[in-house]
This record gives sequence, structure tokens and C-alpha cells, in this order.
Amino acid sequence: MSASGIGSLPGTDVEGAARAVRELYDDGGIPYLPELPARGPGADLVGRTAAQLEGLAIDLQPSGWRLTDRQGRDAARARALLRQDLDVLSEVYDGYAGPLKVQLCGPWTLAATLELPRGGRVAGDAGATRDVVQSLADSALDLLDRVRRLVPAATLVQQWDEPALPAVLAGRLPTASGFGRVPAIDRSVVRDGLLQLTEKVTAKADSQVLHSCAADVPIALVRQVPGLQLSLDLALAGAAQWDELAELVESGRRLWAGIIPTGSAARHPREHVEPFVDQWRRVGLPTASLSAVVVTPACGLAGATPPDAIRLGRLAVDGARMLRDLVG
Repeated sequence: MSASGIGSLPGTDVEGAARAVRELYDDGGIPYLPELPARGPGADLVGRTAAQLEGLAIDLQPSGWRLTDRQGRDAARARALLRQDLDVLSEVYDGYAGPLKVQLCGPWTLAATLELPRGGRVAGDAGATRDVVQSLADSALDLLDRVRRLVPAATLVQQWDEPALPAVLAGRLPTASGFGRVPAIDRSVVRDGLLQLTEKVTAKADSQVLHSCAADVPIALVRQVPGLQLSLDLALAGAAQWDELAELVESGRRLWAGIIPTGSAARHPREHVEPFVDQWRRVGLPTASLSAVVVTPACGLAGATPPDAIRLGRLAVDGARMLRDLVG
């Protein structure tokens, strides 16, 4: 059992956020490189990742981030923000040995959000989508290399954020105009894209996890990608998904269980841990297998106040301790 956070936090204090994360999760948890989207364009999930894409240029347009022929000013700013974050990481994690998580936007959410040079979502163009997947793999390897140089004794966890993945699979993604829908992408194509990405990144990451706090997370598809772990908001999981989660855990995967609601007012984690454990047992999973669980908030905490973000992180840490006591 362990605890961690999703990635995003409130505010603009990079060093303060990094130190708070290390303090929270340093003792048996999984600290991470914080994301502070309140700093503006380029600090958001898509801009932060897209600005690092190898061989592809982006610019911020009124309609959102777009592939272009030349890197825009906001993309350059996004790269500078990440350099700042890594400088702080180097200082805060000097001498650190243990797990350390970094986050990037996943390929299908990136394709669902980025626009083509002449408009329209990248996800509607198979060739452009393949280019994004290949470029994302290269940029992830570069980021992991940089983190490894700064924190050489860390065990690196790569998180892929995929909030748009269920919409991509179901054909619910609106076109740029908002009047139509991007055709659903076949599950085999999505799986192959994830396979291509994760197989390449395995060279640098010690483990990888797909995170989505949307409903209808494709758990069975995740199981088809060897070694890929899963992070999700368990409040959105129905009975059928719990059966799939049981199969995932029985296959030896780690489950990142988002059992702490981002709006929780609980003073003690039992309010969230006990229903989770009851459901765990209801689907036939043994108590001992709770050792495969990482307790997290249900989603990112960028919308929380700084004190609430710390409080919710502590609930996750204390929830992991409760599970540890149950397993014995």
C-alpha cells in the first residue's frame, strides 16, 4: 500500500508545491513533479506536454493549442516553465532515493485536444495522430532522461493522463466547430498506439500508469497493454467495471485507487476507505491483495485551495496506512 497524488495543484509557488509534495509522500508514498496550471498557458496539461513534442511545433490560438510550422511564443514559455520545475526538482530532491512520478498528457487526449494546422482535431486524422504518438514517445524519453540525471537514485513512474480517452473511443468528441462529432477510433487502433508508446518508454521508466478521472474508463483495454497500471476515480466505477478491476488486480497490476473525492470534507479517511474495502471484498479480492493499491485523490487538485490540497493529500496518506494495517 502506498499513497500519491494525481499531479496538478493550486497556486503558482513551484518550490512550495514541490516541498509540500515531498513532505507528504516521502515516507512510504510516491511523490511527483507538481503541475501548477494557474501559472497560465503552457502550464496546463495539454500545453505542457505539447510544447515538448519532438519534431512538432505548436502555437496557442484562440481556439486552443494547434500544430504549426513554427514554435509559438506560448510554447517557448511552456518549455521555460518546465525547465524551472526541473531546476526546483533537482534542489528539493537532492540525495533522494525512492519512487518519483512524472506526468504527461496521454496520446489520445493529446490527439483529441490539439488542432491540425488548418483546423480540426488531430484525432480526426490518422496520419497526424501517428505522428503525435511517435513524437510523444520521444519527448517522454527525453523528460525521463532529464529527471534521471537530476535525481539519479529515483525509481521513475511515468503517468499518462487520458481524460478524453472514453470520448475518443465512443465517438463523443465534438469537432472544432461544435456541430459534429469526430468518428470513434477503433479500440484496436487505440490499443496499438498505447502499446507503441509504452513499449518505447519502458526503456527509461521503471513503471507506467494510465490515469483517467472520466467515466467509462476502458479497463479491459488497459489490460491488453502489458505492465500498464491504472489510476481512476472509483466513485465513477459501476459493478461491471469493478469486475474488470478485479481481473486487472489478479493479473498482477497495481491499482491507483482514487478514493478521496476532491471535494471531501472528511476528517478521517475511514469515511472513504471502508466503502472501498467493502467493495474490494464484494468482488472476491482478498484482503492481502490490497498491497497492490496506491491511494490517491479522485482527480487533480488544481481547483482546490492550497490548504485543502494538503488536507486531501494527507487523507490519501492516512488511507494508505489504514490499508496497511488491514493487510498486517
